[in-house]
Amino acid sequence: MTTLKITQIGNSLGVILPKEVLAMLNADKGDTLFFSRTPDGIALSHYDPKIARQMEVARKIMREDREVLKKLAE
Repeated sequence: MTTLKITQIGNSLGVILPKEVLAMLNADKGDTLFFSRTPDGIALSHYDPKIARQMEVARKIMREDREVLKKLAE
């Protein structure tokens, strides 16, 4: 397990990702990462615009068809 310390970055707060973590994410300076909540905490992954678009569509469907999805889950 790697621990990260929150630090001041300009007017914001942030964390510095060690090289090992960047290698696991296949990420480098300037790349975009995707942050999401999971049942166990959070997940950080390499940003994929195609997956981001699919998630946007899924969220829209879940909002619009909330009652139908509840009935299906019963």
